[in-house]
Amino acid sequence: MFISVFDIFKIGIGPSSSHTVGPMVAVHRYLERARGLAGAEDRTTRLTVTLHGSLAFTGKGHATDKAVCLALLGETPDTLDPDSVETMLNKLSQTKLLLIPGLPEIKFDPEADVIFDYGPPLPLHANGMTFHLLDATGSLIDTFVYYSIGGGFVVSEAELSKTTNEPVNELATQNVPFPFASAKQMLDMGRNAELSIAEMKLQNESAEKPRKDVETGIDRLWSAMDACINRGIKQSGVLPGGLNVKRRAADIYQQLIREGRSNPLFEHNVVDWLGVYAMAVNEENAAGGRVVTAPTNGAAGVIPAVTRYYLDHCRGADQVGIRTFLLTAAAVGGIIKANASISGAEVGCQGEVGSASAMAAAGLCAALGGTNEQIENAAEIALEHHLGMTCDPIAGLVQVPCIERNALGAVKAVTAASLALRGDGSHFVPLDGCIETMRQTGMDMMEHYKETSLGGLAVNIVEC
Repeated sequence: MFISVFDIFKIGIGPSSSHTVGPMVAVHRYLERARGLAGAEDRTTRLTVTLHGSLAFTGKGHATDKAVCLALLGETPDTLDPDSVETMLNKLSQTKLLLIPGLPEIKFDPEADVIFDYGPPLPLHANGMTFHLLDATGSLIDTFVYYSIGGGFVVSEAELSKTTNEPVNELATQNVPFPFASAKQMLDMGRNAELSIAEMKLQNESAEKPRKDVETGIDRLWSAMDACINRGIKQSGVLPGGLNVKRRAADIYQQLIREGRSNPLFEHNVVDWLGVYAMAVNEENAAGGRVVTAPTNGAAGVIPAVTRYYLDHCRGADQVGIRTFLLTAAAVGGIIKANASISGAEVGCQGEVGSASAMAAAGLCAALGGTNEQIENAAEIALEHHLGMTCDPIAGLVQVPCIERNALGAVKAVTAASLALRGDGSHFVPLDGCIETMRQTGMDMMEHYKETSLGGLAVNIVEC
Protein backbone atom coordinates (compact mmCIF):
# COMPACT_ATOMS: atom_id res chain seq x y z
CA MET A 1 0.00 0.00 0.00
CA PHE A 2 1.25 3.49 -0.84
CA ILE A 3 1.49 5.75 2.21
CA SER A 4 2.42 9.31 1.37
CA VAL A 5 5.07 11.36 3.12
CA PHE A 6 2.20 13.72 3.95
CA ASP A 7 0.35 10.89 5.69
CA ILE A 8 3.35 9.83 7.74
CA PHE A 9 4.15 13.46 8.62
CA LYS A 10 1.15 15.64 9.52
CA ILE A 11 1.10 19.06 11.16
CA GLY A 12 -1.12 18.97 14.23
CA ILE A 13 -1.25 19.68 17.95
CA GLY A 14 -0.15 17.86 21.08
CA PRO A 15 -0.14 15.82 23.09
CA SER A 16 -1.04 12.71 21.06
CA SER A 17 -1.57 11.79 17.43
CA SER A 18 -3.76 8.80 18.31
CA HIS A 19 -5.58 10.42 21.25
CA THR A 20 -5.76 14.07 20.17
CA VAL A 21 -5.23 14.43 16.42
CA GLY A 22 -6.99 11.18 15.49
CA PRO A 23 -10.17 11.89 17.48
CA MET A 24 -10.41 15.33 15.87
CA VAL A 25 -10.16 13.72 12.44
CA ALA A 26 -12.77 11.13 13.45
CA VAL A 27 -15.21 13.82 14.57
CA HIS A 28 -14.98 15.59 11.22
CA ARG A 29 -15.46 12.32 9.38
CA TYR A 30 -18.54 11.55 11.44
CA LEU A 31 -20.07 15.00 10.97
CA GLU A 32 -19.66 14.57 7.22
CA ARG A 33 -21.50 11.27 7.52
CA ALA A 34 -24.24 12.78 9.71
CA ARG A 35 -24.91 15.54 7.21
CA GLY A 36 -25.66 12.90 4.60
CA LEU A 37 -28.14 10.90 6.71
CA ALA A 38 -31.79 11.08 5.66
CA GLY A 39 -33.75 13.02 8.26
CA ALA A 40 -30.76 13.96 10.39
CA GLU A 41 -31.02 17.62 9.40
CA ASP A 42 -34.55 17.82 10.88
CA ARG A 43 -34.53 15.29 13.74
CA THR A 44 -31.12 15.56 15.43
CA THR A 45 -31.11 17.14 18.89
CA ARG A 46 -28.24 15.41 20.72
CA LEU A 47 -24.84 13.85 20.00
CA THR A 48 -22.68 11.66 22.24
CA VAL A 49 -19.18 10.27 21.75
CA THR A 50 -17.99 7.19 23.66
CA LEU A 51 -14.27 6.54 24.04
CA HIS A 52 -13.18 2.91 24.38
CA GLY A 53 -10.01 1.10 25.39
CA SER A 54 -6.85 3.17 25.50
CA LEU A 55 -8.78 6.29 24.44
CA ALA A 56 -10.73 5.95 27.69
CA PHE A 57 -7.95 4.86 30.04
CA THR A 58 -5.51 7.62 29.05
CA GLY A 59 -7.97 9.99 27.40
CA LYS A 60 -7.92 12.60 30.17
CA GLY A 61 -4.14 12.78 30.19
CA HIS A 62 -4.06 12.95 26.40
CA ALA A 63 -6.81 15.62 26.24
CA THR A 64 -9.01 13.35 24.10
CA ASP A 65 -12.22 14.82 25.52
CA LYS A 66 -11.00 18.32 24.72
CA ALA A 67 -10.00 17.26 21.21
CA VAL A 68 -13.49 15.90 20.57
CA CYS A 69 -15.08 19.13 21.75
CA LEU A 70 -12.76 21.32 19.68
CA ALA A 71 -13.47 19.32 16.53
CA LEU A 72 -17.22 19.59 17.16
CA LEU A 73 -16.65 23.35 17.27
CA GLY A 74 -15.15 23.14 13.78
CA GLU A 75 -11.45 23.17 14.64
CA THR A 76 -8.91 21.01 12.78
CA PRO A 77 -5.53 19.78 14.07
CA ASP A 78 -3.47 21.63 11.48
CA THR A 79 -5.13 25.03 11.91
CA LEU A 80 -6.10 25.12 15.59
CA ASP A 81 -4.59 27.99 17.59
CA PRO A 82 -3.45 26.39 20.88
CA ASP A 83 -3.77 29.75 22.66
CA SER A 84 -7.53 29.87 21.94
CA VAL A 85 -8.38 26.40 23.27
CA GLU A 86 -9.46 27.24 26.80
CA THR A 87 -11.67 30.13 25.70
CA MET A 88 -13.54 27.91 23.22
CA LEU A 89 -13.94 25.07 25.72
CA ASN A 90 -15.21 27.39 28.44
CA LYS A 91 -17.82 28.83 26.09
CA LEU A 92 -19.03 25.35 25.11
CA SER A 93 -19.31 24.36 28.77
CA GLN A 94 -21.55 27.36 29.36
CA THR A 95 -23.79 27.15 26.27
CA LYS A 96 -23.88 23.34 25.94
CA LEU A 97 -24.87 23.87 22.32
CA LEU A 98 -23.27 22.99 18.98
CA LEU A 99 -23.93 24.94 15.80
CA ILE A 100 -22.77 22.58 13.05
CA PRO A 101 -23.31 23.51 9.38
CA GLY A 102 -25.88 21.21 7.78
CA LEU A 103 -27.34 20.07 11.10
CA PRO A 104 -29.84 21.65 13.52
CA GLU A 105 -28.79 23.12 16.87
CA ILE A 106 -27.50 20.20 18.93
CA LYS A 107 -27.43 19.83 22.70
CA PHE A 108 -23.98 18.83 23.88
CA ASP A 109 -22.73 18.79 27.46
CA PRO A 110 -18.97 18.08 27.42
CA GLU A 111 -19.11 16.56 30.90
CA ALA A 112 -21.93 14.14 30.07
CA ASP A 113 -21.71 13.56 26.33
CA VAL A 114 -18.06 12.57 26.04
CA ILE A 115 -18.27 9.17 27.70
CA PHE A 116 -15.25 7.21 28.98
CA ASP A 117 -15.87 3.46 28.71
CA TYR A 118 -13.40 1.72 31.02
CA GLY A 119 -14.56 -1.75 30.05
CA PRO A 120 -12.96 -4.04 27.44
CA PRO A 121 -11.84 -2.31 24.23
CA LEU A 122 -13.75 -2.76 21.00
CA PRO A 123 -12.66 -5.92 19.16
CA LEU A 124 -10.79 -4.44 16.18
CA HIS A 125 -8.43 -1.95 17.86
CA ALA A 126 -7.59 -0.47 21.25
CA ASN A 127 -8.52 3.07 20.18
CA GLY A 128 -12.24 2.97 19.36
CA MET A 129 -14.79 5.81 19.27
CA THR A 130 -18.55 5.31 19.01
CA PHE A 131 -20.77 8.18 17.85
CA HIS A 132 -24.49 8.29 18.68
CA LEU A 133 -26.93 10.70 17.04
CA LEU A 134 -30.25 11.10 18.90
CA ASP A 135 -33.62 12.77 18.32
CA ALA A 136 -35.80 14.72 20.76
CA THR A 137 -37.32 11.52 22.24
CA GLY A 138 -33.90 9.99 22.84
CA SER A 139 -34.34 7.54 19.98
CA LEU A 140 -31.23 6.59 18.08
CA ILE A 141 -30.90 8.09 14.61
CA ASP A 142 -27.45 6.70 13.89
CA THR A 143 -24.48 5.02 15.52
CA PHE A 144 -21.04 4.61 13.97
CA VAL A 145 -17.55 3.53 15.06
CA TYR A 146 -14.18 4.95 14.07
CA TYR A 147 -10.75 3.76 15.15
CA SER A 148 -7.74 6.02 15.71
CA ILE A 149 -4.98 3.63 14.70
CA GLY A 150 -1.92 5.79 15.41
CA GLY A 151 -0.15 8.70 13.77
CA GLY A 152 -3.42 10.57 13.23
CA PHE A 153 -4.75 7.84 10.90
CA VAL A 154 -8.49 7.15 11.33
CA VAL A 155 -10.50 4.30 9.81
CA SER A 156 -14.03 2.94 10.03
CA GLU A 157 -14.78 -0.65 11.04
CA ALA A 158 -15.17 -1.61 7.38
CA GLU A 159 -11.92 0.10 6.38
CA LEU A 160 -9.98 -1.50 9.22
CA SER A 161 -11.37 -4.96 8.43
CA LYS A 162 -10.53 -4.51 4.75
CA THR A 163 -6.98 -3.40 5.54
CA THR A 164 -6.49 -6.29 7.97
CA ASN A 165 -7.75 -8.92 5.55
CA GLU A 166 -5.93 -7.71 2.44
CA PRO A 167 -2.43 -9.05 1.70
CA VAL A 168 0.14 -6.39 2.47
CA ASN A 169 2.25 -7.20 -0.56
CA GLU A 170 -0.55 -6.72 -3.07
CA LEU A 171 0.88 -4.17 -5.52
CA ALA A 172 -1.54 -4.17 -8.45
CA THR A 173 -3.81 -1.46 -7.06
CA GLN A 174 -1.03 1.05 -6.40
CA ASN A 175 -0.80 3.75 -9.05
CA VAL A 176 2.80 4.71 -8.35
CA PRO A 177 5.95 3.80 -10.30
CA PHE A 178 7.63 2.08 -7.33
CA PRO A 179 4.91 0.38 -5.26
CA PHE A 180 7.16 -1.28 -2.69
CA ALA A 181 5.35 -2.72 0.33
CA SER A 182 8.40 -4.25 2.02
CA ALA A 183 12.04 -3.38 2.50
CA LYS A 184 13.08 -6.23 0.20
CA GLN A 185 10.89 -4.90 -2.60
CA MET A 186 12.25 -1.41 -1.97
CA LEU A 187 15.85 -2.61 -2.30
CA ASP A 188 15.08 -4.75 -5.37
CA MET A 189 13.30 -1.87 -7.13
CA GLY A 190 16.08 0.56 -6.30
CA ARG A 191 18.69 -1.86 -7.59
CA ASN A 192 16.82 -2.49 -10.84
CA ALA A 193 16.06 1.19 -11.48
CA GLU A 194 19.46 2.39 -10.19
CA LEU A 195 17.69 4.92 -7.99
CA SER A 196 18.00 5.84 -4.34
CA ILE A 197 15.13 5.26 -1.90
CA ALA A 198 14.51 9.02 -1.78
CA GLU A 199 14.40 9.25 -5.58
CA MET A 200 11.86 6.42 -5.79
CA LYS A 201 9.77 7.93 -3.02
CA LEU A 202 9.81 11.34 -4.73
CA GLN A 203 8.63 9.78 -7.99
CA ASN A 204 5.82 8.02 -6.10
CA GLU A 205 4.79 11.28 -4.44
CA SER A 206 4.91 13.08 -7.79
CA ALA A 207 2.62 10.57 -9.51
CA GLU A 208 -0.47 12.64 -8.73
CA LYS A 209 0.92 16.11 -8.00
CA PRO A 210 3.69 18.30 -9.45
CA ARG A 211 7.16 17.58 -8.10
CA LYS A 212 7.54 21.22 -7.11
CA ASP A 213 4.42 20.97 -4.93
CA VAL A 214 5.80 17.85 -3.27
CA GLU A 215 9.11 19.55 -2.52
CA THR A 216 7.34 22.66 -1.23
CA GLY A 217 5.21 20.48 1.01
CA ILE A 218 8.26 18.70 2.40
CA ASP A 219 9.95 22.05 3.06
CA ARG A 220 6.81 23.14 4.92
CA LEU A 221 6.96 20.02 7.10
CA TRP A 222 10.58 20.69 8.02
CA SER A 223 9.79 24.35 8.69
CA ALA A 224 7.09 23.26 11.17
CA MET A 225 9.45 20.78 12.85
CA ASP A 226 12.20 23.37 13.09
CA ALA A 227 9.81 26.00 14.46
CA CYS A 228 8.74 23.54 17.15
CA ILE A 229 12.36 23.03 18.21
CA ASN A 230 12.97 26.78 18.26
CA ARG A 231 9.90 27.44 20.38
CA GLY A 232 10.72 24.56 22.73
CA ILE A 233 14.24 25.80 23.49
CA LYS A 234 12.83 29.15 24.59
CA GLN A 235 10.01 28.01 26.89
CA SER A 236 10.29 27.44 30.62
CA GLY A 237 7.95 26.59 33.45
CA VAL A 238 5.91 23.51 34.40
CA LEU A 239 4.06 21.29 31.94
CA PRO A 240 0.28 20.98 32.39
CA GLY A 241 -1.42 17.87 33.73
CA GLY A 242 -0.59 17.71 37.41
CA LEU A 243 2.75 15.87 37.45
CA ASN A 244 4.59 19.20 37.85
CA VAL A 245 7.21 18.17 35.28
CA LYS A 246 9.55 21.09 34.62
CA ARG A 247 10.59 22.03 31.11
CA ARG A 248 14.32 21.42 30.77
CA ALA A 249 15.16 22.00 27.12
CA ALA A 250 15.63 25.77 27.39
CA ASP A 251 18.03 25.49 30.31
CA ILE A 252 20.07 22.70 28.70
CA TYR A 253 20.20 24.65 25.43
CA GLN A 254 21.63 27.70 27.18
CA GLN A 255 24.24 25.52 28.88
CA LEU A 256 25.31 24.14 25.51
CA ILE A 257 25.49 27.60 23.97
CA ARG A 258 27.75 28.74 26.78
CA GLU A 259 29.98 25.70 26.35
CA GLY A 260 30.31 26.32 22.59
CA ARG A 261 28.89 24.36 19.67
CA SER A 262 31.08 21.82 17.89
CA ASN A 263 30.69 21.04 14.20
CA PRO A 264 32.32 17.70 13.29
CA LEU A 265 30.17 14.59 12.94
CA PHE A 266 29.90 12.48 16.10
CA GLU A 267 31.71 14.94 18.38
CA HIS A 268 31.69 14.48 22.14
CA ASN A 269 28.58 16.60 22.82
CA VAL A 270 26.45 15.23 20.00
CA VAL A 271 24.33 13.39 22.55
CA ASP A 272 23.59 16.65 24.35
CA TRP A 273 22.46 18.43 21.19
CA LEU A 274 20.29 15.52 20.08
CA GLY A 275 18.73 15.36 23.51
CA VAL A 276 17.89 19.02 23.75
CA TYR A 277 16.37 19.14 20.26
CA ALA A 278 14.18 16.10 20.95
CA MET A 279 13.14 17.27 24.40
CA ALA A 280 12.23 20.70 23.06
CA VAL A 281 9.75 19.13 20.64
CA ASN A 282 8.24 16.75 23.15
CA GLU A 283 7.89 19.41 25.81
CA GLU A 284 5.97 21.45 23.25
CA ASN A 285 3.87 18.39 22.46
CA ALA A 286 3.14 17.78 26.14
CA ALA A 287 2.01 21.40 26.46
CA GLY A 288 -0.45 21.00 23.57
CA GLY A 289 1.65 22.99 21.12
CA ARG A 290 1.98 22.62 17.35
CA VAL A 291 4.03 19.59 16.33
CA VAL A 292 4.44 17.27 13.36
CA THR A 293 3.44 13.63 13.80
CA ALA A 294 6.67 11.81 13.00
CA PRO A 295 5.21 9.22 12.79
CA THR A 296 3.25 9.93 16.00
CA ASN A 297 3.07 12.78 18.50
CA GLY A 298 4.49 10.65 21.29
CA ALA A 299 7.56 10.10 19.10
CA ALA A 300 7.49 13.53 17.45
CA GLY A 301 10.91 14.63 18.73
CA VAL A 302 13.17 11.96 17.24
CA ILE A 303 13.12 12.87 13.54
CA PRO A 304 13.22 16.68 14.03
CA ALA A 305 16.14 16.23 16.46
CA VAL A 306 18.18 14.09 14.07
CA THR A 307 17.32 16.34 11.10
CA ARG A 308 18.36 19.45 13.02
CA TYR A 309 21.50 17.63 14.09
CA TYR A 310 22.23 16.89 10.43
CA LEU A 311 21.68 20.52 9.45
CA ASP A 312 23.64 22.09 12.30
CA HIS A 313 26.41 19.58 12.91
CA CYS A 314 27.17 17.74 9.64
CA ARG A 315 29.42 19.27 7.01
CA GLY A 316 27.75 19.82 3.63
CA ALA A 317 24.20 19.71 4.99
CA ASP A 318 21.63 21.56 2.89
CA GLN A 319 17.92 21.74 2.01
CA VAL A 320 18.27 18.99 -0.60
CA GLY A 321 19.70 16.77 2.10
CA ILE A 322 16.73 17.51 4.35
CA ARG A 323 14.32 16.47 1.59
CA THR A 324 16.34 13.29 1.06
CA PHE A 325 16.19 12.68 4.82
CA LEU A 326 12.42 13.10 5.12
CA LEU A 327 11.56 11.20 1.92
CA THR A 328 13.70 8.26 3.02
CA ALA A 329 12.30 8.34 6.54
CA ALA A 330 8.76 8.37 5.17
CA ALA A 331 9.49 5.40 2.91
CA VAL A 332 10.67 3.35 5.89
CA GLY A 333 7.79 4.58 8.05
CA GLY A 334 5.28 3.54 5.42
CA ILE A 335 6.71 0.02 5.33
CA ILE A 336 6.55 -0.26 9.13
CA LYS A 337 2.97 0.99 9.25
CA ALA A 338 1.85 -1.31 6.42
CA ASN A 339 3.42 -4.43 7.93
CA ALA A 340 3.18 -3.81 11.67
CA SER A 341 2.01 -0.69 13.52
CA ILE A 342 3.06 2.77 14.69
CA SER A 343 0.46 2.78 17.48
CA GLY A 344 1.54 2.59 21.12
CA ALA A 345 -1.93 1.33 22.02
CA GLU A 346 -1.48 -1.56 19.60
CA VAL A 347 2.17 -2.63 19.95
CA GLY A 348 3.72 -0.46 22.70
CA CYS A 349 6.31 2.27 22.35
CA GLN A 350 8.45 0.10 20.10
CA GLY A 351 5.90 1.09 17.46
CA GLU A 352 6.25 4.79 18.23
CA VAL A 353 9.77 5.76 19.33
CA GLY A 354 11.15 2.54 17.81
CA SER A 355 9.65 3.35 14.42
CA ALA A 356 10.71 7.00 14.66
CA SER A 357 14.28 5.99 15.48
CA ALA A 358 14.40 3.58 12.53
CA MET A 359 13.03 6.28 10.22
CA ALA A 360 15.51 8.84 11.52
CA ALA A 361 18.44 6.44 11.17
CA ALA A 362 17.46 5.72 7.57
CA GLY A 363 16.98 9.41 6.82
CA LEU A 364 20.33 10.47 8.27
CA CYS A 365 22.15 7.62 6.53
CA ALA A 366 20.60 8.71 3.22
CA ALA A 367 21.37 12.40 3.74
CA LEU A 368 25.00 11.51 4.47
CA GLY A 369 25.31 9.59 1.19
CA GLY A 370 24.57 6.04 2.29
CA THR A 371 23.61 3.37 -0.21
CA ASN A 372 20.13 1.85 -0.18
CA GLU A 373 21.57 -1.23 1.53
CA GLN A 374 23.25 0.88 4.21
CA ILE A 375 20.01 2.82 4.72
CA GLU A 376 18.01 -0.40 5.23
CA ASN A 377 20.69 -1.60 7.63
CA ALA A 378 20.54 1.64 9.63
CA ALA A 379 16.76 1.37 10.00
CA GLU A 380 17.03 -2.25 11.12
CA ILE A 381 19.69 -1.51 13.73
CA ALA A 382 17.63 1.28 15.27
CA LEU A 383 14.37 -0.68 15.34
CA GLU A 384 16.00 -3.87 16.61
CA HIS A 385 17.21 -2.11 19.73
CA HIS A 386 13.75 -0.82 20.61
CA LEU A 387 12.03 -4.21 20.41
CA GLY A 388 9.83 -4.92 23.41
CA MET A 389 9.58 -1.31 24.57
CA THR A 390 6.32 -0.75 26.43
CA CYS A 391 4.06 2.29 26.38
CA ASP A 392 3.41 3.16 30.04
CA PRO A 393 2.89 6.93 30.39
CA ILE A 394 2.57 8.02 34.00
CA ALA A 395 -0.91 9.47 34.68
CA GLY A 396 -1.69 9.01 31.00
CA LEU A 397 0.37 12.11 30.16
CA VAL A 398 2.83 12.19 27.28
CA GLN A 399 5.60 13.37 29.61
CA VAL A 400 7.26 10.63 31.68
CA PRO A 401 8.99 8.62 30.26
CA CYS A 402 8.03 9.92 26.79
CA ILE A 403 10.09 13.12 26.64
CA GLU A 404 13.41 11.53 27.59
CA ARG A 405 12.57 8.44 25.55
CA ASN A 406 12.59 10.62 22.41
CA ALA A 407 16.04 11.91 23.30
CA LEU A 408 17.37 8.36 23.59
CA GLY A 409 15.61 7.37 20.37
CA ALA A 410 17.43 10.16 18.56
CA VAL A 411 20.78 9.04 19.98
CA LYS A 412 20.13 5.47 18.88
CA ALA A 413 19.22 6.70 15.39
CA VAL A 414 22.54 8.52 14.95
CA THR A 415 24.45 5.54 16.36
CA ALA A 416 22.62 3.20 13.97
CA ALA A 417 23.38 5.44 10.99
CA SER A 418 27.06 5.61 12.00
CA LEU A 419 27.33 1.81 12.30
CA ALA A 420 25.61 1.30 8.96
CA LEU A 421 27.80 3.85 7.16
CA ARG A 422 30.92 2.08 8.42
CA GLY A 423 29.74 -1.16 6.81
CA ASP A 424 28.85 -2.18 3.27
CA GLY A 425 25.14 -2.72 3.88
CA SER A 426 25.31 -6.47 4.42
CA HIS A 427 23.91 -7.63 7.76
CA PHE A 428 22.32 -10.61 9.46
CA VAL A 429 18.75 -9.49 10.29
CA PRO A 430 16.74 -7.97 7.42
CA LEU A 431 14.54 -4.95 8.18
CA ASP A 432 11.45 -6.90 7.14
CA GLY A 433 12.26 -9.59 9.71
CA CYS A 434 12.75 -6.98 12.40
CA ILE A 435 9.41 -5.31 11.54
CA GLU A 436 7.61 -8.65 11.73
CA THR A 437 9.28 -9.34 15.08
CA MET A 438 8.05 -5.98 16.34
CA ARG A 439 4.52 -6.84 15.24
CA GLN A 440 4.59 -10.24 16.93
CA THR A 441 6.08 -8.78 20.10
CA GLY A 442 3.33 -6.17 20.19
CA MET A 443 0.62 -8.78 19.77
CA ASP A 444 2.08 -10.80 22.67
CA MET A 445 2.49 -7.75 24.92
CA MET A 446 -0.04 -7.50 27.77
CA GLU A 447 -2.62 -4.75 27.34
CA HIS A 448 -1.41 -3.21 30.62
CA TYR A 449 1.74 -2.11 28.80
CA LYS A 450 0.07 -0.62 25.72
CA GLU A 451 -0.90 2.98 26.48
CA THR A 452 -3.45 2.17 29.17
CA SER A 453 -1.38 3.43 32.13
CA LEU A 454 -2.33 0.21 33.94
CA GLY A 455 1.18 -1.20 34.12
CA GLY A 456 4.89 -0.43 34.13
CA LEU A 457 6.11 2.97 35.29
CA ALA A 458 2.51 4.21 35.34
CA VAL A 459 1.74 2.11 38.45
CA ASN A 460 5.15 1.89 40.11
CA ILE A 461 5.85 5.56 40.78
CA VAL A 462 4.71 6.92 44.13
CA GLU A 463 2.98 10.25 43.69
CA CYS A 464 4.62 13.06 45.65
